[in-house]
Amino acid sequence: MSGKKKDEILHNHNFLQISDSHIGFNKPANPDVSATLQAAIDKINGLADAPEFIIHTGDLTHSSKPEEFDAVQQILKGAHTKEIFYVPGEHDTSIDDGKLYLERFGKGTKGTGWYSFNHKGVHLIGLNNVTQTEGMGKIGDEQLEWLEGDLKGISSSMPVVLFAHIPLWSIYPDWGWATSDSERAMSYLKRFGSVTILNGHIHQIMQKVEGNATFHTAMSTAFPQPAPGSAPAPGPMKVPAERLRSVLGLTDVHYVAQKHSLAVVDSPLAPPPDGATPSSSRTSTPDLHASDSLAE
Repeated sequence: MSGKKKDEILHNHNFLQISDSHIGFNKPANPDVSATLQAAIDKINGLADAPEFIIHTGDLTHSSKPEEFDAVQQILKGAHTKEIFYVPGEHDTSIDDGKLYLERFGKGTKGTGWYSFNHKGVHLIGLNNVTQTEGMGKIGDEQLEWLEGDLKGISSSMPVVLFAHIPLWSIYPDWGWATSDSERAMSYLKRFGSVTILNGHIHQIMQKVEGNATFHTAMSTAFPQPAPGSAPAPGPMKVPAERLRSVLGLTDVHYVAQKHSLAVVDSPLAPPPDGATPSSSRTSTPDLHASDSLAE
């Protein structure tokens, strides 16, 4: 095998995103959120290629209670992966401004939980856009100044993955499904050839490609929410029990080193009960060969 080919194989890799586990929630939309999070972990552990790491994009808990953090931590320990990276959701910071979250899941991060790291040719950035919410998400000046400085040392040819809880694009501001100062954050990313934005919060897949950036929101592992504007307000949406796991899921992000780009592929926890083949959503950065679906 040539040295070049070997290097390409070594640097092709994937990681997974899960989101909105809401441990502690026990309403009719899903009376056992621990079981569906465990189902997500079981699905991950059953993959032929184990992910190099997992990103959880917030709302690990429903009420920021110590016992909820204990429970989610115990379930996630069972994942067959080297490491799990976290950003908080508003449900993780609702009681104590995120102090308990930072103690459990934010060690080594800056400020209220932001940080960055490089992994095999990709620069990843975790942001907190939930502690200054004013109807919508907000990153805040201190964190934005840090982001600008963090990116200055990164080559424009390096793919960037930015992950935060609330969407960094305007999906439905009337429901708070947007981040008020996201445009400033995106202005720092314009010079990069490949940018992937991963969010949660809205409990459903939505995506768009704008210039060099791919925006993607993930399914929850707990319960779905209504489509934007289709109900009086956002919130847990009850579906027939046999359908629940087909509207919950996880997201695979696959990095193709020789193309300097990433593919995003969604996979439900279970196929629809009518026997139809689930259609996985896939999004990719420009000039990407998309990876195969993980859907069963």
